Amino acid sequence: MASRSPAEELDVDGVAVRLSNPDKIYFPELGENGGRKRDLVGYYRTLALGVDDSGDGPLMRATRDRPTFLQRFPDGVEGEEIYQKHIAKKRPEHVQSTPIVFPSKRTGDAIRPTMPADLVWAANLGTVTFHTWPTLHPDNDHPDQLRIDLDPQPGTTFDDVRNVAIDGLKPLLDELGFTGFVKTSGGRGIHVYVPIEPLWDFIATRRCVIAIARELERRDPDRVTTSWWKEERGERIFIDYNQNARDRTMASPYSVRRSAIGRVSTPVTWDELADVDPDDCTMATVPKLLEDRGDPWAGIADHRRGIENLLEMVQEDDANGLADMPYPPSYPKMPGEPPRVQPSKKVAEHWDEKGNRIGD
Repeated sequence: MASRSPAEELDVDGVAVRLSNPDKIYFPELGENGGRKRDLVGYYRTLALGVDDSGDGPLMRATRDRPTFLQRFPDGVEGEEIYQKHIAKKRPEHVQSTPIVFPSKRTGDAIRPTMPADLVWAANLGTVTFHTWPTLHPDNDHPDQLRIDLDPQPGTTFDDVRNVAIDGLKPLLDELGFTGFVKTSGGRGIHVYVPIEPLWDFIATRRCVIAIARELERRDPDRVTTSWWKEERGERIFIDYNQNARDRTMASPYSVRRSAIGRVSTPVTWDELADVDPDDCTMATVPKLLEDRGDPWAGIADHRRGIENLLEMVQEDDANGLADMPYPPSYPKMPGEPPRVQPSKKVAEHWDEKGNRIGD
C-alpha cells in the first residue's frame, strides 16, 4: 500500500478546508503530472473562487443554491464510484442542505452549495463530478432550466452531435425566442441549457423538451431521434428528454468527468462550438481558457422567459396523437405514459388504449 502524503490546510475565501492525502493519484494516466488529488481539488478551488479569486467563480455560479449530488471516486477514477444524493450528517457547519422530493414521494436533503468552501470540501471527499438539479432553493418543484441532452449513439461522432446542435437546435431555439447555453458534456455529447421562469413543474418542463425534440426530429429525421428504445435509434443523435424528469441531474458546468485525462464539461460560445475538441477541455486547460475570455454562461439567469409557446407545441402534439413518452424504468407509472416495453416485445392485445397492461 502506498504511503499517505501529509494533510494540508487550504484557505478558501477565508474558510479553512482540509486537504487529505494530496499526492494520491486520481488520474493514473496523468500520474504526478496533473493527476493527483491536489490537482483535482486545486482545480475546483480555482473554479469556485474564480481565476481572479473574487469568491464568485463560474462553478460557484453554476451550483449555488441548487440541489447537488456528488459523484465520488475516493480511490481515483479507476476505483469504486459512490453516487451520493443525500447530504452527510457529519459535515462542516458551512455546508448547507435543501429539501428534495424523489419520484417515489420519499423526501431527503441534498447538498446546497452556498460558498466556495463547500465545493472544495466536497472535492476533498473524492468528488470528481458535481451533478445539479435544474432548480433553486427553496423551490425544488419548479425548474428554472430546460436541459437538452444531445446523446451520440453507436456509429455517430462528436461532429454529428455538433452539427445537430448548430444546424438544428440553435436555429429552432432562436425561432422560439429562447437563448440556449451550450457546453461539452465531458464525453462525446453536448448539453444545452435553456433558462426559463420557474413557474411550471417537472411534468410540464419535461413535456416541453419532448416537444422541442420532436420538432428537431421532424426537421431532420435522418440525424435526430426521440426514441427511448435503443433498438429504434439507429445511427442518430438521441435527444434524452428524460434528463428533465424529477431527480434527474446533469454534470454541472465546469465539472470534471470520469475520464483518463480529466476532461471537463465546458461551457463554450456557439461560435466556439464549431471548432471545439472535447479532449482539449480538461482541468489543466479550462482555467486558462476562462482567464483569456471569461465565462460565456455568466449571464444565463438574465435570459429567463416563459414557456407558453412550448406548451402550445405540447398541445398540438397531443392533438396529433403524440402524447407523453416513456419515463425511466425506476419511475412510477405516470398518467398518459405509453407502455414501458420494447416495441419488438410488445403484444398489442396485452395492452389497453391507455397504455396499461391488461390484467395488472
